[in-house]
Amino acid sequence: MCMDIKQKQIEFQQKLLGLFEEYQEKYFSKDRACIAEKRLRSVNLFEEKGFPTVKEEAWRGTNLTDTLSKDYTLLPEFETKGIDLNNMFKCDVHDFDTDLISLLNGWMVNGAAELKTLANGVIIGSLAEAMKHLPEFFDKYYGQSANIEEHSLSALNTALVQDGVFIYIPDNVEMDKALQMVSIINNKKGLFVQNRNLIVLGKNAELTLVHCDDTTNQLPSFNNSVTEIFVGENSKIDHYKLQNFNNQSSLVNATYFHQEANSTVSTNAITLNGGLIRNNVFVKLNGEGAHADVLGVYLMDRKQHVDNQVFIDHAVPNCTSNELFKGILDEEASGVFNGHILVRQDAQHTNAFQNNKNILLTDTASIDTKPFLEIYADDVKCSHGATVGQLDNDAMFYLRSRGITEANARMLLMYAFAAEVINYISIDPLRSRIDDMVKKRLRGELSICENCVLHCSHPEKEIDFDIDLSKI
Repeated sequence: MCMDIKQKQIEFQQKLLGLFEEYQEKYFSKDRACIAEKRLRSVNLFEEKGFPTVKEEAWRGTNLTDTLSKDYTLLPEFETKGIDLNNMFKCDVHDFDTDLISLLNGWMVNGAAELKTLANGVIIGSLAEAMKHLPEFFDKYYGQSANIEEHSLSALNTALVQDGVFIYIPDNVEMDKALQMVSIINNKKGLFVQNRNLIVLGKNAELTLVHCDDTTNQLPSFNNSVTEIFVGENSKIDHYKLQNFNNQSSLVNATYFHQEANSTVSTNAITLNGGLIRNNVFVKLNGEGAHADVLGVYLMDRKQHVDNQVFIDHAVPNCTSNELFKGILDEEASGVFNGHILVRQDAQHTNAFQNNKNILLTDTASIDTKPFLEIYADDVKCSHGATVGQLDNDAMFYLRSRGITEANARMLLMYAFAAEVINYISIDPLRSRIDDMVKKRLRGELSICENCVLHCSHPEKEIDFDIDLSKI
C-alpha cells in the first residue's frame, strides 16, 4: 500500500513536469525573457527536490502523502461555464466597504481586461497582465523574496504560475478602502491551483488587505499559493488571511514580506476549516525601525490538520516583532507551530517576542509546537514560549457555580481564549463578523461557507452570548 501511494506521488510529479513541457510554448509566448528564465530555473529545482516529505525537518509534522495521492487536474485556460459569478463573489458583512478582487480556480475574474489604474495612481489587476505591461515592477520585485532554492513548492508555483493578483500603491498614497481578495475553488474536477500574487507599497503608503481562501463544494483540491509583499519606507499594511476549506482540500500558503525602514506589517491568519492547511510566513525586517505583528488563530476538529510556520529575519538593528498564535483542537485534529526568529550579528537593539498557546479538548487531538530563537547579537530583548493544555478547571468551576451550564461554560472559555487574537483586527465590521463566525464554529454550526468566507449561510442571525463576558 505504501509503495502504491509513493508511486502515485512520483507519477503526479512526473505529470506536472510533463504538463510544463506541454504548456511551455504557451507560457513562453507570453513571458518576457527574464520570466521564462525564472520558470526554467524553478522547474529544474522542483524536478531535483520533488515534493517535501516528513524526512525534512520543516515538514516533519505535516505529511502530504494523502494530498498527493488524489487525482488533480490543471486548468490551462480560464473557465466560467455554468458559474454564477455575481452570486459567488458577494459579501454580506454590514458596513464592510471594500473593493473586491476576485480569483476563480487560480485565475483572476475578467483577468484579460486591462489593468485598472485609479486616480491616485494605484494599480490593481491581473498578475498575467502586469507581467506583460509593467516589466519594471517584475524586474525589480517579482521572485525577489520567494525562496525557490529552499522551498520546492514555491519553485513549483514559480514554474507553473499563470495568473493571480497584482497591486501597486504609489508613494504617499493611503488607501481609504480595504481591498478584499477572494480566491475560490469551484470545479467539477479536483484542481491543483497555483495562485501567485505580487503586492508593492511605495514610501509612506498604507493598505488594508483581506485575503479569503474558500472552496464551494466537497471535491478535493490542492491550492499552492505564493504571495510576495514589499513594504516600502514608512509604509504600513494590515493583512488578514481567512481560510475556510472543505475537509477534502489542502492549502499550502507561502507569504513573503520584505520591510524597509520604519515600515509596519500586521498579518493575521484565521483558520476555521480545512483538511490540510499550512501557512508559511516569511518576514524580513530590512530597514531600521521596522515592526511586524505576526498573528494567528486556528479552530480545528475531526481529522483536520493545520501547520503554521513563521520565520522572522531581523537583518538590521532597531527592529521589533511580535508573534502570537492560539489554537483550539478538538476530536482527532492535529496542529503544528514552528516559530523561528533569526537575529543577525549586526541587528543590535532588537526586540522580538513569540508565543504559541493551545487548548486540546480531547486526548486524541495533538499539537507539535516549536518556538525557536537564533540570536547572534548581544544587545537584544527576545523571548519565546509555548503552552499546551486543557480548559482551566478553576475557571470552569467559577462559571458553573454561577449557574452556567457546562456546555456554555466550555464555549465561553474557548471564545475568550481565541478573542485575544481576534481583537487585533482593526476593521470593526470585519472583527464583528469574524467574532460571530468563531462563535458559530465553537458551537459546531459553521462548516465551509456557501461562498466567500464572510458570506454566512444566515447573515441575519447573529450569535450572542447570554452573559456579559466582561464580568467573568
